[in-house]
Amino acid sequence: MYSLASVLDQHAQRRPGRTVLVQDDRRVTGAELRDRVGALARGLLDLGVGRGDVVALLMYNHLEYLELVFAANRIGAAFLPLNFRLAPAEWEYILGHSGAVAIVTESEFAGAVDELAPRLPGLRHRITLDGPAAGGWTRYPGVVEENLGRPAPEPVDVGEDELQRLMYTSGTTSRPKGVMITNGNVIYKNLGQIIQLGLTHEDITLVCGPLSHVGGLDLPALATWHAGGTLVVQRRFDAGGVLAAIERERVTNLWLAPAMMNAVLEHESLPGRDTSSVRFIVGGGEKMPEPIVRRITAAFPNAWFADAYGLTETVSGDTFLDREHTLTKIGSVGRPLPHVRLRVVDDEGRDVPPGELGEIVLRGPKVFTGYWRDEAATERALRDGWFHTGDVGRLDAEGFLYVEDRKKDMIISGGENIATPEVERVLYEHPDILEAAVVGMPHERWGEVPRAFVVPRPGRSIDPEEIKEFCRARLARFKVPARIEPLTELPRTPSGKVLKRDLRERPEAKASS
Repeated sequence: MYSLASVLDQHAQRRPGRTVLVQDDRRVTGAELRDRVGALARGLLDLGVGRGDVVALLMYNHLEYLELVFAANRIGAAFLPLNFRLAPAEWEYILGHSGAVAIVTESEFAGAVDELAPRLPGLRHRITLDGPAAGGWTRYPGVVEENLGRPAPEPVDVGEDELQRLMYTSGTTSRPKGVMITNGNVIYKNLGQIIQLGLTHEDITLVCGPLSHVGGLDLPALATWHAGGTLVVQRRFDAGGVLAAIERERVTNLWLAPAMMNAVLEHESLPGRDTSSVRFIVGGGEKMPEPIVRRITAAFPNAWFADAYGLTETVSGDTFLDREHTLTKIGSVGRPLPHVRLRVVDDEGRDVPPGELGEIVLRGPKVFTGYWRDEAATERALRDGWFHTGDVGRLDAEGFLYVEDRKKDMIISGGENIATPEVERVLYEHPDILEAAVVGMPHERWGEVPRAFVVPRPGRSIDPEEIKEFCRARLARFKVPARIEPLTELPRTPSGKVLKRDLRERPEAKASS
């Protein structure tokens, strides 16, 4: 099928001198990217890496990361993003489970990889971005430079169902699962976002989330590149750096998880920055609190906030909230992307009426084919042709989706359902609270009651009783948190989602009154 490698060649032919990648003072044209990717692909083949092999990437955001994505696609290999925030034991599990034959990393992580390597007999090659060619390591710059003058291999004619990448879930409930994302999944995702977001070759996307996460790589970075646009890459998220890059590069769009968006809105340089070039900001990772949405629209005067819903299993971005409804449908994550079918169903798989809660299920060519080497998990998730997300939501009469909670995070108190984001929304409205997360805790009479963890704004303090009064004025009594507990920060997964499992397991979680 028509692969990402083919798209790269076509863009290089049409606009060879156009800048397509930027990082700090590095600027790479379409022709330069094509040549470097071709050289890298040739070098990987010479090392014995080929079609169907898995190449792991363990690094911060670099332009070389994207070169590897395209080079792997060119030879029919799959790439495996490893989150740099994970512990070495987690890297070991993922590398072993995936069967990765090569890993590309940087010097910061080389020592840990050396310790793991003897226990990973299938890991035949260790390639370093910036270290020496010693102790079994191959230098990435050498692989590229040695092959720049040689003919590049032609792109492999990959199948639509052939593996493009493996992405391991964040593991909030169990061992991470390897999500099998195919070439067809990625192409349909890109085309859907190009249509939905109106992406063209004039777009400039700032990549400030980790490329190891679908938000950083796919919302909408790869789609922008597919449309012929430019990617501006930030090595690691930095709120001040985001604002500086927007102003310097005239960025037109970017993806920000809620915690990242909060940091940008709180940054001291925001009032003096020119953000007028931004035409949309994609949200995602977890539900964006409504008070923050209103602050976004004020801070970015020409942008709409395209709140989105999606999962790793669908290459993310299954729904987007359009510009017209940014405020009139605030709290919604919009309607489905082209090529995506979405339903909200009960426990028997029947559609529920508009306004009623049910499980969100998805179908379409961007939905994954299953979990790597895990038939049981695949069968649980993919039933009757539909992907059962485990998320609870509702559709309104116009087909706009509202995500209320993860199925496991819904609180049932005295027979009443409490969606934790509803309580979190009210907490975010309090002037002393920077971040909030709500979980259920056991209660002898009601079964469960809400328990809130809050992070104060700098220079502010938390008065639990005052915050409860604040909530009572805005929520039904059974939804008011029974306990308010201050934290210096919320525990998060490596991809930035709040670890509600950790919050639920904190001591003194049982209330008796």
